[in-house]
Amino acid sequence: MKSQVIAPETVQQTIDPLIQRHGSEHAAHIRRGVEQVAQRWRPEEDGSAEDFAAFCADNFLADPEELAATFRRLEEVLEQIDGHLHEVRRELTWPIDVDTGRPLGTADRLLANLDLASHVDEDLFRTRVAFLALLNFPVHTLAERLAEGPGWDRETWARSRLMDRFVLRVPATVQQEITRASTAAEEYISSYNLRLDRLVTTSEGPAGERPFREGLRLISHWGLRDELASYYSDPGYSGSSHGGLPRQRLILKVMERIVRQEIPAAVIDNPDLLWDPETNAVTPLEGAAAEAGRDLAAREPDTRYATLLGIFHAMRTIDPYSPSEPTFLARRFERERQIPEREVEDLLISVLTAPAVADLGRLIQRRLGRPLEPFDIWYSGFKSRADHPEEELDRAARERYPDLDAFARGLPDLLERLGFSAERAEWLAERIAVDPARGAGHATQALRREDKTHLRTRVPQGGMDYKGYNVAMHELGHNVEQVFSLNAIDRWPLAGVPNIAATEAFAFVFQHRDLEMLGLRPFDAEAKRREALAVLWNTYEIAGVSLVDMGVWNWLYQHPEANPAELREATLAIARDIWNRYFAPVFGVRDSEILAIYSHMIVYGLYLPDYAIGHILAFQIAQRLWQGDFGAEVERITRQGRLTPDAWIRGAVGGPISAHALLDEAREAIAAER
Repeated sequence: MKSQVIAPETVQQTIDPLIQRHGSEHAAHIRRGVEQVAQRWRPEEDGSAEDFAAFCADNFLADPEELAATFRRLEEVLEQIDGHLHEVRRELTWPIDVDTGRPLGTADRLLANLDLASHVDEDLFRTRVAFLALLNFPVHTLAERLAEGPGWDRETWARSRLMDRFVLRVPATVQQEITRASTAAEEYISSYNLRLDRLVTTSEGPAGERPFREGLRLISHWGLRDELASYYSDPGYSGSSHGGLPRQRLILKVMERIVRQEIPAAVIDNPDLLWDPETNAVTPLEGAAAEAGRDLAAREPDTRYATLLGIFHAMRTIDPYSPSEPTFLARRFERERQIPEREVEDLLISVLTAPAVADLGRLIQRRLGRPLEPFDIWYSGFKSRADHPEEELDRAARERYPDLDAFARGLPDLLERLGFSAERAEWLAERIAVDPARGAGHATQALRREDKTHLRTRVPQGGMDYKGYNVAMHELGHNVEQVFSLNAIDRWPLAGVPNIAATEAFAFVFQHRDLEMLGLRPFDAEAKRREALAVLWNTYEIAGVSLVDMGVWNWLYQHPEANPAELREATLAIARDIWNRYFAPVFGVRDSEILAIYSHMIVYGLYLPDYAIGHILAFQIAQRLWQGDFGAEVERITRQGRLTPDAWIRGAVGGPISAHALLDEAREAIAAER
C-alpha cells in the first residue's frame, strides 16, 4: 500500500515563506516544486512534516546559474549510474539472451533475476537527490509537452526528459518483482521452440508423412511466421504435400493449437516425438528413448496465459505509485509512447478500414488463384524476396556472411553501401557489438556514451541463413538509431527517440533494403512500389494484432482476479472479434483466432502497437530518405532526440503522424498492378 503523503496545509505553510524570501516572480516555480516533493515524500521514511519544510527551505534554487550547474551535475552522474548498471544487467542476463553454446544452468536463471538497478531510484529518493530535482525542475505531463513543447529550447527539453525518471517512486521490492516476472516470461518465450521436422500429417499425402526438412526447429511465433511466409515463393506451392500451401496450413494448425493451449506439452522442443497437429496425436520417434509414465498427449496447462498473468500482476504493483497514470495502459501510452491510447486506436483503425486494404486483399487473392485463408495475413509475395526461393536467399546470405563474425567484420562496408560516408560507417561500426541470439534476435542499446550497442540475431548450425540475416538488418536499423541518438546527441537526457515506434521505423527502413545489400535486387522505383504494397499489408496485419493486445490489457484491468483459463478464453474471444470486424470482410473467413499468436503479447506487454505505428512512421521517413542523402538524413532525424512523437515526426518530415502517405502510395501501386 502506498504511504501517506504530506498534508495540504503543510504544503501551503512551506510555500508561503519561500515566496516571501525569493519574490513573487518565483511563485509558480516554488509552488510546483514543493507540491512535486510533497506528492512523493513518505513521512515514515523521509522525515516529519518539519523535515519536509526544512528541506524545501534549504534547497530551493532561485539563482539561474546555480540551477544550471545543478542540472549539469545530475545529467553527468545519472548517465554514468544508468550506463554502468545497464552493463551489469546485460552481463547477468547474458546466458538468457545470448547463445553461449551451452544449456542454461541454475546459476544463470537465478542471476538473471538480480537487478541492481531496481534500487537506484529509491536510493536517489532516500538520499534526497530526487527531492532536490523535484523541488527545482518541473515534471511535465504529455498534455503540457504537446501544448508547450513546440516553443521549448533544447535545454528545456533536456530538463523535462531528465525529470521523467522521478515521476514514479516505486519501492525496490516492486521493481524486483517486475524483473522476476519479466525474466520468467523471457525464458518461457525464448525456449518455446517447435520441431517442425517432427510434424506429421494425415490430410495431405500419405498418412504419417513428414513434410518439413530434417533439423527444422523454429521459435514461436517469429520462426513459425517467417517460415510460413517464405513458402509463397515455393515453385511447387500447391502441387504436392511438400508444397508451400500444405505446409502453411499445417503451420497454421500449430499456431491454433498454441493459442488455444491444445498443444501437447511434451512436443515443445522435443526431437524424440512425432506430432500430428491436425489430430493432436503424439507418438515416439522410432529409436528414441521411451518416456515412461508420461502422458504424451497432455496439453500445455495454460502456461502461456499464466505467464501473461504474471506480467499483469507485476505491472499492477506500480499502479498505487503512479497517480497521474494509474494503470499500465496509461503509463504505456501517456508516459512511454507519448501518444494517447485513443489516438493510437484511431490511427490503427484508419488503416484497418481503408478501402485500399480491401483492394489489396482482392489483388492478393488474384495472385494466389484461390480464396484467402487466415495465414495469408503474412502474404509476402509483394516483398522482393518473393522472387527468390528460400534456398537461394540462404545461399546469398551465407556467401556474403558465412557466420556472425563475418557479419560483424563487414559492418563498415555494409553501412557504407547503405549510404553512410566511409568515416561515419567506421564510427558507427566501432560502437556496435554483434552477438548470437538464444531467442529470435533483438537490439540492446547502450546508456552511456563509452559503451556499445549490441546487435543480436539467431544463427543456426552451419552458419548464417537468410532469416538470421534479415533479422540482423532489422536490428541494425535499431543499432544505428541508438548510436546516433546517444553518441551524437547534444544533451544526454534527450538520448534516444520519442518511443519504441520511432526506433522500429528505422529498423523497418533498414530491413526493407536487405536484398539490395545482398546484391539480389536494386532498390529502384519498382521495388518502392512493391514495398508500398508489402508495408500496407504488414501494417494491416500488425494493426489487428495490436488491437488484440490492447483489448486483452483492458480486459485484464476489468477482470483483475481472472485465472489463466479465463484469460485464455477472453483472449481468444477478443482475437475473434477483431478478426470478424476488420479481417473477415476482406478474407471471407470468420472466427479465426490467429491474431493471438504473437509472443510479444506474453512477454512485452502493449509493445505491438509500436510496430504498427513504426510501419507508418517508417514509410513517412523512407519517403524523406529517398529524396536526399540517406546517411546524412538518418543522422539528422535521429539526433533530434526524445521529443514528443508529434514534434519529432514534424521535425523529420514536416508533418504529423499519418497513414495518408502509405495509403496514397499503396493506391497508386495497386492501380499499376491492374
